[in-house]
Amino acid sequence: MRRRLLVVLVPLAVLLVAALGVPLSVTVAEREMQETYVNRLGDVGRFASLAETALSTGRTEALQQELTRYHDLYDIPVALIDTSGTVLLGPADAYAEAARAEPALPRTVTAALAGARSEPSWEWAPWADSALVVAEPVGRDSEVVGAVVTISDLSKTRELILVRWARLAGLGLLPLIALAAVAWPVSAWVLRPVRKLDAATSRISEGDLTIRADAEAGPVELRRLARSFNTMMDAVENAVQRQRAFVSDASHQLRNPLTSLRLAVESLAPHLRPDGDGQQMYDVAVDELKAMQRMLNSLQASARMESMRTASPVDLDEVLATRVDRWRALTATAGQTLTVHVPPGLRVLEPPGGLGSILDELISNALRLSDAQVVEVSAQVVPGGAGVEGRDGAVVAVAVRDDGQGIDAAERAQALRRFWRSPRHQNVSGTGLGLAICADLIGAAGGELRLADGLPRPDGSGHGFAAVVVLPAVPQVVSPSDAEASVPT
Repeated sequence: MRRRLLVVLVPLAVLLVAALGVPLSVTVAEREMQETYVNRLGDVGRFASLAETALSTGRTEALQQELTRYHDLYDIPVALIDTSGTVLLGPADAYAEAARAEPALPRTVTAALAGARSEPSWEWAPWADSALVVAEPVGRDSEVVGAVVTISDLSKTRELILVRWARLAGLGLLPLIALAAVAWPVSAWVLRPVRKLDAATSRISEGDLTIRADAEAGPVELRRLARSFNTMMDAVENAVQRQRAFVSDASHQLRNPLTSLRLAVESLAPHLRPDGDGQQMYDVAVDELKAMQRMLNSLQASARMESMRTASPVDLDEVLATRVDRWRALTATAGQTLTVHVPPGLRVLEPPGGLGSILDELISNALRLSDAQVVEVSAQVVPGGAGVEGRDGAVVAVAVRDDGQGIDAAERAQALRRFWRSPRHQNVSGTGLGLAICADLIGAAGGELRLADGLPRPDGSGHGFAAVVVLPAVPQVVSPSDAEASVPT
């Protein structure tokens, strides 16, 4: 933002300097040329007066010496020519050489021989190379008998103009430098609180609601904005904390009466007649009480996990090393096969609550709900963000696939909602919170939970279920020992 402010101020200063400096530079150049022209005009006027006297008396030696000495002193060819253009007096060779390089000379000489004093062309620009030709008629009106012509090289005058332009440019840069010297600290003072506020909002978007903006620095307007922002965040944090506390406290407080109720119901078992309807109602009541206990436990776990909002890097190898053996034991008990295909050396941003807990939940869903024969865990690095909103770098996709029943494509969006359960799983233990909590925690780490088709079913009737955890990749230097390590498959 400081660059943007300077991008606006610097061109304005340049335009101001240009607006003031360009007319001044033009005026300086015109004044230099006018002085040069006036000097040459005075010289040819004096020579024309002397020439008129010399031609009338026939004594031209003094004038010849005068013209030659003028050329030697100023290196300016000056000649007295007659009406045919022939040089009568002066350095004829120097005049002829200078005349060949000046296409405007005949026009000026013709005007002088006609009795008129020609105006200069005012080609004063430093990049021009034309000379200043000044001619003065000798005689009066129709009695003009010749003309005195000077051809002045303007290179030194143009160099002088360039020097003065450089001085003016240097003086013009002084206010620009002063403006930059003032604008830089002022812009830093103004924009430093904005950068801090931007950093605070970025941290808050990652789930850290304890961050506050600096309300003591910067202009009054920014301090007022920071105070309003902090007040808003206080209200948001208090509301979130009250919500989590309510869920946690309600779950905790309901557990005791629910446990007492379950004990009371179970104490009725000895008093039931085996052949009566009471046994059936007893079984239904006990099952419902167990389901309510599982629901309360899930709500309490959800409140605890949502309170953890710090994502940190973790090696995927370390996560799998503590869980693969347990997963194999569970799948073997259920008569299923577990395969793991994960390349070594992957490092990801771990969601709050731990990546292992999320993978445990996904494996548990595959064991309880899919009726699968094979469960596969795989991982791969996907460059370019893999379509994750706001993520441009590489990501790691960890997939848990099975070849079981799967979920219809129309149900996948609903499967990430809290308390939603597939109609096929109503008689299977569960709360409908697992995938929703996992998706929320993964999103807090800047990732995404996707549901897709799993492995092909053995009977060829379609595909099973797949849950893909997409997390930001964290670069790391892989040592040779790490490269040799691998996850058992």
